Amino acid sequence: MSKPIVILGVFVADTAYRAQRQPRMGETILGNGFKLGPGGKGSNQAVAAGRLGADVSFITRLGRDPFAEMALATWRDAGVKPAVIETPESYTGAAYIFVEEGTGNNAIIVSPGAAMLISPADIDRNADLIRAAGVFVTQLEQPIDAAIHALEIAKAAGVTTILNPAPAAKLPDTIFALCDYVTPNETETEELTGIKVENTDDARRAAAVFLEKGAGAALITLGEKGALLHDGKVSELVPAVSAGPVVETTGAGDAFNGGFAVGLSRGLDPVDAVRFACAVAGISVTRHGTAPSMPTLAEVEKLLAC
Repeated sequence: MSKPIVILGVFVADTAYRAQRQPRMGETILGNGFKLGPGGKGSNQAVAAGRLGADVSFITRLGRDPFAEMALATWRDAGVKPAVIETPESYTGAAYIFVEEGTGNNAIIVSPGAAMLISPADIDRNADLIRAAGVFVTQLEQPIDAAIHALEIAKAAGVTTILNPAPAAKLPDTIFALCDYVTPNETETEELTGIKVENTDDARRAAAVFLEKGAGAALITLGEKGALLHDGKVSELVPAVSAGPVVETTGAGDAFNGGFAVGLSRGLDPVDAVRFACAVAGISVTRHGTAPSMPTLAEVEKLLAC
C-alpha cells in the first residue's frame, strides 16, 4: 500500500503566446499561436502524482473565477484531492508566457494572485492532513514562511519531507534541517551553494554543502545527464530515462518531483525512487504541455521494464 502524499504549492493558468518578437511599448503585433493551460509547480507535481495513481492532496489558495474552475477540473481529472482555501477577494494565479518563434526563447510574467496570501495560519488549518501523510512536498512559489511552517509540522510528525527549491531564492539555512530531500536543478544549486554545476563532481561538491546545511539528502537534477542522489552514504548518478524524441521540456522538473514523491510513497528505496522519477520525466518531455504531459503508472512501469 502506498502512503498518502500532501503537496503545498501554487496553481497558475499559463497563457502562452508565440510571435516573431515581443511588441515594443505602445505597439500591437500579430501572434502566431496561443495556448491556455494549467500550470504552477506545486499543481503540476500534484497532477504528476495523481496521474501515477497516488493518494495525493494539494494545499493552495484560489480565487473565485474561471481559472479556479480550470484548476479544479485539472485536479479532478488527475485524481488530486484539493485542500483549497477559497479567496474571493483575490484572483487565481496566471502567467503570461511569450515564446519567440525563431529561437524558442521565452519571457514570463507570473502573477500568483490568491496563492501569495497562503499563510502559516492556512497551514495550521491543514496540519492534520500534513501529519497523516507519508510524504510532504513543497516549493518556493508561495510565501516561504508558509513553506517552512508546513515542513516543521511534517518533520515533527515523522513525514518524509521534500523541498523543491524552485524558483531559485535565498533561503535561511535553518530550512534545510527540515528537509529529508532537497531537489534543486543546476541553476538552483548554484544559487543556493555558490557552486556552478558543470559536471557530476561539481554536483557532488554542491550536494555536500546541502548536507552541511542540515539536509538529509540532496537530489540534484542534471537534465539529460540524469539526477545525482547524495546523502553522505550513497552518492549515485542515476541516468536519464529516454522514452523517445524530446518535444518539450517544460514541466519536466515537476514530473520528476511528483514521480520521486510517488516512488518514496510506494516504498521504493531512494535510488529506485529516483530511477522511477527519471522515467516519469522521460515520458513527460515527449509530449506537449505540462499537466497533460504527465504519464500514468502503467506507462512508467512499461518503460522501466524495457
